[in-house]
Amino acid sequence: MFEVSLEIVALLLLASVLSGFIDSIAGGGGLVTMPALMLAGASPVEALATNKLQGSFGTATSAVSYARAGHVNPREQLGLALIAALSSGVGVLVVSLVPVIWLSRLMPLVLIAVALFFALRRGLGDESRPARVGPAVIAGLMVPVIGFYDGFFGPGTGSFFMLGFVMLAGYGMLKATAHTKFLNFASSFAALLAFIPLGGIWWGTGLVMACGQILGARLGSRLAMKRGARLIRPLLVVTSGGMALRLLWQAYGG
Repeated sequence: MFEVSLEIVALLLLASVLSGFIDSIAGGGGLVTMPALMLAGASPVEALATNKLQGSFGTATSAVSYARAGHVNPREQLGLALIAALSSGVGVLVVSLVPVIWLSRLMPLVLIAVALFFALRRGLGDESRPARVGPAVIAGLMVPVIGFYDGFFGPGTGSFFMLGFVMLAGYGMLKATAHTKFLNFASSFAALLAFIPLGGIWWGTGLVMACGQILGARLGSRLAMKRGARLIRPLLVVTSGGMALRLLWQAYGG
C-alpha cells in the first residue's frame, strides 16, 4: 500500500502538515516536503512528482479557504488559472528537451532578490495601491511566464506570483496571497497531470501526505487572514531565502 515503512509515512505526514501551513501563508512548502521525500528514499523524479500530488491538495484547500472568506473570487480567476495550467503543462514538456543547469544557478539569486524586496521595501501592508499595469499584461505575460516556470523548474513559484501581484497589480499582501493560491493550484495540478504518464508518483504515501497538506493549509490560511501582512511578509522573506539556500546547496554543494 505504501512505498515506505509506516514510520516513514508518519514522518512524511508531519512534514506535509508543516508544508501546507507554510505554503498557505507565503508559499515555499516544497522546501519542507522535497528534502523529506528524498531522505525517505525517493529519487529526484519521484520526489518531484509526489510533491506535486500532495502539494496540489494544500494549494486547493488554501484557495477554497481564501475564497470562502471573500478575499478572492475564483470565477474571476478562471481565465488566469487556465493560462497558468496550460503554461505549466508546456513547461513540463519542455523540461525534457532543455538542460536546466543554468536555471539551478540563476534562480537562487532571483529568490534572494525577492526576499530582499519584501524585507526592505517600505509600505508593504494589506492596503492595495494603484496597479502599474493592466489586466492584459497580467494575463498575457506575468501568469504564463510564472506558470511555465512552475512546470519547467518549480521552486519559488508562489513567491513569484506574490511579487507579481504586489508589484504589478498593486495588491496588498493578504489579497496577493489569496490570488496566488488558485493560480498556484492550477499550475501545480497541470504539472501533476503531465507527470502521471511518466510514472514515479508514490500514490499511497502521497495521498496520506495530502491529508496533512489539507490540515496544514486550513490552519495556515486562517492564521494568515487574522494576521495579514504582519505574518505573511516575514514568512515570505524566510521561505524565499530558504529556497535560495537550498538551490545553492544543490548546485554547488550537493
